[in-house]
Amino acid sequence: MRNVLLMVCLMTFGLFSCKNGGEGSMSGGKTGHGGSMAKAYSVITLHPESVTVHKKFPATIEGQQVIEIRPMINGYISQILVNEGESVRKGQTLFRIKNPQYEQAVVSARANVNSAEAGVNTAAIEVEKVKPLVEKGIVSSYRQQSAELNLESKKADLEEAKASLANAEANLGYTVIKAPQDGIIGTIPYKIGALVSSSSAEALTKLSDISNVIAYFSWNEKQLLDLLEGTTGKSLEEKIKNIPAATLIPANGSEYSEKGKVEMASGLISTETGSATFKAVFPNKNGLIRSGSSATVSIPENVDSILVVPQSATYELQDRRFIYKVGPDNKVTAVTFLSVPSDDAKSFLVNQGLSAGDRIVTEGVVSLRDGVTIIPKEASSAEKGVQAN
Repeated sequence: MRNVLLMVCLMTFGLFSCKNGGEGSMSGGKTGHGGSMAKAYSVITLHPESVTVHKKFPATIEGQQVIEIRPMINGYISQILVNEGESVRKGQTLFRIKNPQYEQAVVSARANVNSAEAGVNTAAIEVEKVKPLVEKGIVSSYRQQSAELNLESKKADLEEAKASLANAEANLGYTVIKAPQDGIIGTIPYKIGALVSSSSAEALTKLSDISNVIAYFSWNEKQLLDLLEGTTGKSLEEKIKNIPAATLIPANGSEYSEKGKVEMASGLISTETGSATFKAVFPNKNGLIRSGSSATVSIPENVDSILVVPQSATYELQDRRFIYKVGPDNKVTAVTFLSVPSDDAKSFLVNQGLSAGDRIVTEGVVSLRDGVTIIPKEASSAEKGVQAN
């Protein structure tokens, strides 16, 4: 009896299983790779879009004008009247240099001028004394001519003495060094008492005019050609003028509020580096950007027609980026493509490997494999916007 009951139970279970299997087959459910049920995945169809990308270049900052402050004479530094990093105005005294010989030269030159003036006065008196004597015939006209020539010689001596005095005063004036322009004082390598001259290895300091700052950066030949192709203008000069305003990103990563104008700093492409040097000029009235600092220059570029894929739709394998493309039979195929990251780092701009009209899986790609059949679920406009952003 036990055997009979066991046989009846097994037959009943088998009939029940067959019934359920038949119902599954008759229900029309789709199966994926290996006979498993197909799953639904979000899919988008690629269409060309107009986007703005930013090209970023490392840059070095310099003031609008940087002047080396050097002494014109030899001497010892007696006073340093400014501090490093201080803002100064044009004509402000920066240094004083001590050299007694220039003071003595002025004293001596002034004495020579006084002596020459006395000689001129004496010669003039002699001329005035001789004139009436010549008129009365007491002395010959030769005596008058001689007196007049002596007066001219004394006048020449006076002019020479005055020139020597002016030269001595100029040299003495060089002992006081003043700012030739408004600007910011750089480092001061010398201390009070140091011997300096016009031939010293280092300047006393550097004075930077940073009312405008210039960011110097380089474009390689390909980058330059790509940018100019998308910029309006017939000539190179017109295209450069039409390059969009640049943004300066200092070392702290925050964008500088003022925009800069891009200009060409060198008309040649270097044969050594294959790049051309450009500059972007930024207003700096508040003096926030200092000469010598490093930064990044960001220049926007409008791309009229390009495919954009969300980062969630991709995966990386052996330094190659892949995406799952959905075929007409709803089977997915892993394809590799070339791209560059977008500005928001949440999507990729496709350069090669995908075409307009391709359908791609946007979510859950880690659970897929090549050749799997899926149920495509077209993403809504709102979902596409979220994925693109």
